[in-house]
Amino acid sequence: MNKPIDPEAYAADLASLLRAHAHPAEAVRMAAYMKNRYPFFGIKSPAREALTRQFAAERGIPEGDALERVVLALWAQPERELQNVAMSLLEKRVKRADRGQADLLERLIADKSWWDTVDMLAGKLAGTLFAKYPDLIPAYPDRWILSDNLWLRRSALLFQLSYRERTDTERLFRYIRLCAGEADFFIRKAIGWALRQYARTDADAVRAFVRDTPLSPLSVREALKRIGSD
Repeated sequence: MNKPIDPEAYAADLASLLRAHAHPAEAVRMAAYMKNRYPFFGIKSPAREALTRQFAAERGIPEGDALERVVLALWAQPERELQNVAMSLLEKRVKRADRGQADLLERLIADKSWWDTVDMLAGKLAGTLFAKYPDLIPAYPDRWILSDNLWLRRSALLFQLSYRERTDTERLFRYIRLCAGEADFFIRKAIGWALRQYARTDADAVRAFVRDTPLSPLSVREALKRIGSD
């Protein structure tokens, strides 16, 4: 029988493992790339993922309440790799996530927000959760798109990125119209990205929407990048 996971000890030991593999010079470069918003250990993604796999193989992968507590403990730490590790643990349990995880994802999206965490939280984790529990969409993305928090609005635009033919086109286009006049780069980029992804499924619908909707040049360029305007 597996020993129950102590979330606080698990998170502390995982943080210690990464700290032991820190590369200070690389940490400076990585922080600069992220506009010096967060400190780093200086561990590149392949090495970070290998360390996480090694740790999970030895200690197991938490789930349920233990997983949430581990994730929040890692998220509270300053180093950016620990937020990435937290998301990796959530991804490993993504198929088992219950509807209660929506509150956790909302909290993470709004905390220590930048594109590197938000896009994973929205496009992969929230997207998978809302595909499994579509009745949550009115309570979360429909509210996020009206939020004062731009990262929640970006998440509402991006959660259907992988839906393809399951995309709720009416909802996607409605969200975009609500944000189309915004000047923020991350919103304009998200609009274009969401349309570019949906163009893989229905290029004609995207062309028509772009033609009929006032969008920023950035959003239009991103939307039509692979399909052109004709």
